[in-house]
Amino acid sequence: MAVPWEEYFQLVLEEKLSTKIPEQNTDHIPPVLRLLEKRQELVDADRELQAQKEVFEIRKASLKQRWEQLEQKEQELKGSFIRFEKFLQDAEARRSRALRRAAEERHLVGRREAEALRLRAQLAELQRERARLQRGLQRLKPCARLLGQMLELLPEFQAVPELVERFDGLADMQAALRLTERQRLAELEEARARLQRLRDSWQDELLLQGQRRAHLLERLESARERTLHWESKWIQIQTTAAEKTLLLGRTRMAILNMYQLVCQHQSRPPALDIEDAEGQLEQVKLSILDLSTTLAGLRQAEPTAPTS
Repeated sequence: MAVPWEEYFQLVLEEKLSTKIPEQNTDHIPPVLRLLEKRQELVDADRELQAQKEVFEIRKASLKQRWEQLEQKEQELKGSFIRFEKFLQDAEARRSRALRRAAEERHLVGRREAEALRLRAQLAELQRERARLQRGLQRLKPCARLLGQMLELLPEFQAVPELVERFDGLADMQAALRLTERQRLAELEEARARLQRLRDSWQDELLLQGQRRAHLLERLESARERTLHWESKWIQIQTTAAEKTLLLGRTRMAILNMYQLVCQHQSRPPALDIEDAEGQLEQVKLSILDLSTTLAGLRQAEPTAPTS
């Protein structure tokens, strides 16, 4: 922690005063002389302190200047380091670009060499094709003379391409006619084979159809019998259903009559729906149980006859 300049000078002054006081007997010194001595000592100490302060200020200014020089050198070193880093980066970038350019050039050279080889091979192939075409041209020269003679004999054709086109059309038509003829012959052979197969298998087919007809007649007769059986069953079911419906209607009427009698006996109007046969039967059952309980109580209450 830094000490303030005033405290520093105060400490130095006290140290000077403590060291300059003579070790003598103060009893025989007058106060005025002692005061003068003290004042002289203060003046000397102040002068010395002023000199030390000037030296300190000089050293401080020198140190400050040195510090500024060091900071300036540090900034210069930082700038030099940054410039050196930038120089290294630029050098690395130039080296990378040079390597990439060299690789691209090598790749381009390889491609050009491959393209040159391909072009040489293509040139050789074209030269061979040219030689082949020249040989074909030599072979076709008699045909060309013949076509020229044909043009003289056929005035409706103006040039050799028209004659060749006509010939190509006739050749295509002949090929199509031959293909159609082969297809028709194949279809005719297939029809003949199918007809022969039909002739060979018609008796077996006739026998098979007769067997299928007999089987279907048997199934038809069996179906008729089952139909008659189920029709009689249906009539019987309808009859039984009518009887059950009639019995159910009579039962519901009987239950309704008994329910109405119970309501009349209890002197209350019917509360259940006319179609609620189960509820009506339950009410009749409860009424019968109540009457049975009442009759049992009456039998118990009757006095017994005296024995003679």
